[in-house]
Amino acid sequence: MLMPVEKKKFNEIVRQLGAKVIIVAVSKTKPVEDILELYSLDHRDFGENYVQELVEKARQLSKDIRWHFIGHLQTNKVKFIAPFIHLIQGVDSFNLLKEINRQGEKNNRVIDCLLQVHIAQEETKFGLDENELKELLNDSMAQLPNVRICGLMGMASLTDDMNKVSSEFHYLKTLFDKLTAHDSRLKILSMGMSSDYKIAIEEGSNMVRIGSLIFGERNSLK
Repeated sequence: MLMPVEKKKFNEIVRQLGAKVIIVAVSKTKPVEDILELYSLDHRDFGENYVQELVEKARQLSKDIRWHFIGHLQTNKVKFIAPFIHLIQGVDSFNLLKEINRQGEKNNRVIDCLLQVHIAQEETKFGLDENELKELLNDSMAQLPNVRICGLMGMASLTDDMNKVSSEFHYLKTLFDKLTAHDSRLKILSMGMSSDYKIAIEEGSNMVRIGSLIFGERNSLK
């Protein structure tokens, strides 16, 4: 159950960001009751990191929820979310895109995706470099009719140095602007989480992924 202070914080974030920025409420490890509380406040965009958890929650909750997969997606798990997923964030390989396209065709739908760009200094972060990104955009347009690339996603370094975070977001926004000049598909720039979403907005993000600020600290998976 959401605490009153968490509901208040959510409402503050909504007022602060307005209609131009999509808030993806990251509900991983949180119970369906918490999601329903935000749903009752007319929120519809929720993000999950784990396929099994996402499938179970989607089964229990309303069909008009827009589910975002925001974790690292394995190709053998695409089939489980392909029938209903709203947006797959974090696509970082052509093989994964091909499998999403194959499952999209099976389910008679076009699946929206974001390409993840590696902008952090950390080796543990997934993502494409600029050359790989351009290659993937060209290949997807030519070969994958059941995939729609809608934009880019990036995760900044996990650091207290906000200048570094700002610089990484700025790089991604510059790259996004360069690509959108030639590719009309790209509308979404997803960057920013609970700890750095304000900086991300300043640098041009139009989608943020916020979990702990809304739901409180994350529960550990059993």
